[in-house]
Amino acid sequence: MSFEELEHTADIRIRVRGATLEELFSEAARALMTIIYGNTSPGTIRHHIEVDADDTISLIQEFLSEILFVSEVEEMVITGADIHLAGNHLTANLTGEPFSRMKHCGGREVKGISYSDLTIRHEEDSYILEVIFDV
Repeated sequence: MSFEELEHTADIRIRVRGATLEELFSEAARALMTIIYGNTSPGTIRHHIEVDADDTISLIQEFLSEILFVSEVEEMVITGADIHLAGNHLTANLTGEPFSRMKHCGGREVKGISYSDLTIRHEEDSYILEVIFDV
């Protein structure tokens, strides 16, 4: 997984890398699930989502918020996201596994995705996202 946790005084700040924007979004979803649940395994549950926003920054925030929502409501630990971007419209086919108290208690609770210090930049051959998860 291509993400690292950065220092933050109160919340969880991460940096995610991806070769394409689609890969960046997918890796960000997996990073969120790893922070929340610790151990994850590929699963067979499928879920489709669509998200629209005014710009790429808003789109990643809305997407990660939807991932958090789907995970909680569907009791699904999302382990993969096949992303398609068309401008500021995102479609994603999610895969995951059922939540298990025995397996998925190794992480930290995330309450939301912050707009504060949310950035996406392109450097040479990769996109880099920095995002804060509110805990």
